[in-house]
Amino acid sequence: MPSRYAGTVTHYVDSEVGQLGTVLLHRPGPELARLTPRNNDSLLFDGIPWVGRAQEEHDIFAHALRSRGVTVLYLADLLTDVLALEPARKELTEAVLADVRLGDSLRRLVAQHLADLDPTDLATALMAGIAHEELHTGSGLVYGMMDRHDFVIDPLPNLLFTRDSSLWIRDHAAVTSLAMPARARETTLTQAIYRFHPRFARTPLVYQPGLEHLEGGDVLLLAPGVVAVGVGERTTAAGAERLARRLFERRLAHSVLVVPIAQDRATMHLDTVCTMVDVDAVVMYPKVADSLVAYTVTAGDGYGEPLIAGPAPFLQAAAAAMGLETLRIIDTGLDPVTAEREQWDDGNNTLAIAPRLCVAYERNVETNAQLERAGIEVIRIPGSELGSGRGGPRCMSCPITRT
Repeated sequence: MPSRYAGTVTHYVDSEVGQLGTVLLHRPGPELARLTPRNNDSLLFDGIPWVGRAQEEHDIFAHALRSRGVTVLYLADLLTDVLALEPARKELTEAVLADVRLGDSLRRLVAQHLADLDPTDLATALMAGIAHEELHTGSGLVYGMMDRHDFVIDPLPNLLFTRDSSLWIRDHAAVTSLAMPARARETTLTQAIYRFHPRFARTPLVYQPGLEHLEGGDVLLLAPGVVAVGVGERTTAAGAERLARRLFERRLAHSVLVVPIAQDRATMHLDTVCTMVDVDAVVMYPKVADSLVAYTVTAGDGYGEPLIAGPAPFLQAAAAAMGLETLRIIDTGLDPVTAEREQWDDGNNTLAIAPRLCVAYERNVETNAQLERAGIEVIRIPGSELGSGRGGPRCMSCPITRT
């Protein structure tokens, strides 16, 4: 298959702050234009973004990464590549047709419609969905009873947040198991890319869809061999345990810190309250800094049944597992009011390009100033429209190589 990404490539990530080499992004596209006041809640968006401006902001984000030597891969390009391969096309089409809401008659019509699309148009249909009015061959009971504003295939506006559907731990990819039904199909696309694309040939998977719920925004690679997993609204304790067991079995980690977090929209994932900006420094929401705890799960002798200790204060447990005396804490905001506002605006959701160098939304003025006073260089990007889905630079990026 001709591919812009052909060739053998080594992928490896073992920290949050190593020099970023390659990253997977998704430039917002027509799937974002599907959001309306009628469906934005069910599709997990707080607002209706201005798509053109969101694309401009995302292009600025990608340019900022490239300007620091980072290779940017786009999910849509990779997906188009794999849809030129019959096994991938068959797998992804069957995943859509498995939707029990379709019924037999409509399923046959959708199958024919998808079969007639070339790889580029099929990729668009899988990401942006197919609206009722766009299926011109639609007929039958199910189709006739649908509202004209309904979707025959649902759009995936949250593809923007590539961190959630996959992450890398050393040379293994983990395709996650998303909790929300509106997002579950994202992982079928990501998994097909890792399974079928020549760039990722023979990549071992340490986690797959269908296992216990686990989302990438809850997973932090604190240091080589040390992984933190938030448990809350999206990731379950069973998901954290399953990941720990699999990491231990493959010798990918020696310690997994399982961190209970509040189950509300403002603290959806662990990376909404804490991200790393240096090998020994985190930017952290002060409201939870003293109350966050962790259970430390270790491999045990001979990497047998995991051992569990705690709970203990998260920052202490993390420092101990990382072999540090203490972690430096950089507070979100300057006071409780600005901290709460800037945490909601993804002030904690920074993306480290290298130690002491991160990308952050420009609107979080106080948090960015705090970072710079602590010796962290901040690359500011606009996020007025990108942030409408409640996610910052870390959420929008899946690192594939770090050194």
